[in-house]
Amino acid sequence: MTLEEEVLEVMKKAGKPVRPGDIAKTLGVESKEVSKAIKKLKEDGKVYSPKRCFYSPK
Repeated sequence: MTLEEEVLEVMKKAGKPVRPGDIAKTLGVESKEVSKAIKKLKEDGKVYSPKRCFYSPK
């Protein structure tokens, strides 16, 4: 499973908009890695930002 897939899975399980730092803690990775994954997911149209610094799956 790629980091993008893992990030998306954490977002889905959270059931609410989450911050990259919270996802990083859950996955045990650097938050900058999560931010890169979120950027890619946004480009692919899989996530959106309902408010500043929070992300949710579409």
